Amino acid sequence: MITIFPEFFRGPFDYGVIRRGREKGLLETRVHDLRSFTSDRHHTVDDRPFGGGEGMVLKPEPLFQAVESIRGNEGAEVVALSASGRRFTQSEAFRLSQARQVILICGRYEGIDERVVEHLATAEFSIGDFVLSGGEIGAVVIVDTVARYIPGVVGKEESVLRDSFSDPAALEPMVEHPHYTRPAEFRGWPVPDVLISGDHEAVRRWREEAARLKTARNRPDLLK
Repeated sequence: MITIFPEFFRGPFDYGVIRRGREKGLLETRVHDLRSFTSDRHHTVDDRPFGGGEGMVLKPEPLFQAVESIRGNEGAEVVALSASGRRFTQSEAFRLSQARQVILICGRYEGIDERVVEHLATAEFSIGDFVLSGGEIGAVVIVDTVARYIPGVVGKEESVLRDSFSDPAALEPMVEHPHYTRPAEFRGWPVPDVLISGDHEAVRRWREEAARLKTARNRPDLLK
């Protein structure tokens, strides 16, 4: 991660799958302070936009210097996080998990100098159709999503393949089917009978249909 707030990542990376992967030596996370790659005494990382307008823009010089200093090889993925990037998806998470190194540039203020996006980054991602104060939260989301694909990080690896949006052969990516647990009846609301029937084929068919119905309700844009 390249950021102007390196302390931000001390909490999120100390929990869950990211911590588990780090402790097992399956993944490594490094956080770099963008201001360390400046050459002026004020450690300036931003400037006003050409053409006028509000806000500040992250300068290209420190970002190029940072990436070129920490990039291990030419095959590294360099991801710029910005509200104007294309939407980050599960398939992109899988693709990034195949890279030996992923460098995440956390945008701030009005954004990043476009020359960084055009000539340095290999991808520009947004985690949703909304605006955050910076790319740090998005970086945590991407690291967590990618880490789940690294063998050994998640206890039951086959569960990753059943997650929402995770079936690479699906013509229509869908959200995952609903889940239920004990008690079998709660406040008069019973679980579907098929789930306690013991009929595994019937359960499979129910889950498939239930996933389609839930996708139609919550994410109709996914269905053709």
